[in-house]
Amino acid sequence: MNTLMTKTLCCILFLCISFDATSQDIPKYDYLEVIVIQKANNRGKVKRIKVEEQTSLVGKQITIKQLEDLERTSDLLNYMNAANWEFVDRQSIVSEENDPVWMSYIFRKKK
Repeated sequence: MNTLMTKTLCCILFLCISFDATSQDIPKYDYLEVIVIQKANNRGKVKRIKVEEQTSLVGKQITIKQLEDLERTSDLLNYMNAANWEFVDRQSIVSEENDPVWMSYIFRKKK
């Protein structure tokens, strides 16, 4: 009777340890939004890049000034890629035919 209880407790303990070891952690990310204002029909030439203060920039290698000094969308993507920020999404807003195009670029980086 005593050995049966001991074996049962050992099996339960082993199962609890194995379940704990196989659980997954959900990755946590910092997200950053960069607003790009671009002339209509201008093939990537940026009129202005605007980045607001965001908590995801605290303690990171990149700064708002560096981002706002970039001149092309390809430069923005290359710069963010070099700083290990992953491109997630882009949305654009166009109000009139010749008005500037407002684009929101979303990037993420693992914490």
